[in-house]
Amino acid sequence: MYRSGRFRSLAGSRESDRHSLLARQERLAAGTSQRGTSRLKLVSFIAFAVFAIYVGVKVIPILVNNMQFQDAIESTARFASVNRQSVDDIRTTVLKEAQNDDIPVTAEDIHVKGDLGHVEIAADYNVTVNLVVYQWTINFHPYAKNNPIF
Repeated sequence: MYRSGRFRSLAGSRESDRHSLLARQERLAAGTSQRGTSRLKLVSFIAFAVFAIYVGVKVIPILVNNMQFQDAIESTARFASVNRQSVDDIRTTVLKEAQNDDIPVTAEDIHVKGDLGHVEIAADYNVTVNLVVYQWTINFHPYAKNNPIF
């Protein structure tokens, strides 16, 4: 008996039960096909995350080395005029810093201009990263100068 006080007929209840059972089966069938696409999304997301971590492990140390080298060039340029270093002395100092930071640069790649307390240092180099499926060449152009106060 329903709340309204009416009775439900037996034939009507069987028909509505059959209809709800068919609707439930359709929902279950639709859910299994969606489950496959969610697995594909999960696998592709995990593959992308692993690849991103792999690239990060390969590239981040190179970028950190470049930042340290850039900082060393700026310090050298800042103190070169105070220490009255010659162009060749500046070049050898920068080359030693490059070797300390594992930077693949030669003396010919380091360009130094210095006159009357004004020093400019530039270096051009590139690093090739082996990503198994691709060879990525990253170009770096660190540059530093000091501007005298007078």
